[in-house]
Amino acid sequence: MSDRPTQILEAAARLIARRGVRGLRVEEVSAEAAVSTALIYYHFKDRAGLLRRTLEFISQRAVRYTDAALETSDDPRVQLTEMLLLELQDVPQVKENSAAWGELRATAVFDPDLRELLAAATRDWVEDLAGLVRQVQEAGAGGAGADPYAAAERLTALAEGLSERWLSGTTSLQRAHELLRGAVETELGPA
Repeated sequence: MSDRPTQILEAAARLIARRGVRGLRVEEVSAEAAVSTALIYYHFKDRAGLLRRTLEFISQRAVRYTDAALETSDDPRVQLTEMLLLELQDVPQVKENSAAWGELRATAVFDPDLRELLAAATRDWVEDLAGLVRQVQEAGAGGAGADPYAAAERLTALAEGLSERWLSGTTSLQRAHELLRGAVETELGPA
């Protein structure tokens, strides 16, 4: 992706995180990105195209920072735990991603096209974690008998909920991390 489309997607993600999706106007994204509206329409066709690509951009950005968990250890249980914890970091880009994801999720309630894209991105995340749960099971390190996909769904749903609580100030980051670690132990059994 060239610099301009990335610049536009970063601006859209920032605005969605701060103001939500419903009132998002292409003109605001244009001003935030310091580009012409014509350039946005050239690269993304319309507002719906911009939203779709912004969702993809946010998902890809999350994959980049959560994939760091795969480098921390060869132990799939550690990788799984770290991947979830990396979703809750006091880092501007992660906070922005989490806030934008929450806004997109809320908007998807009323937007079937966005709902489909969000569901696909969520499935990808769940499948990645389910693969790690399977690896834990195969290594005999816990989770015997658990449905890997269901365990991953519960863990990702908890991470999303804790992210919203942390971002809104109703749960501390430390407490959110404790709860995620406890949930992994509950799903997979003690390490």
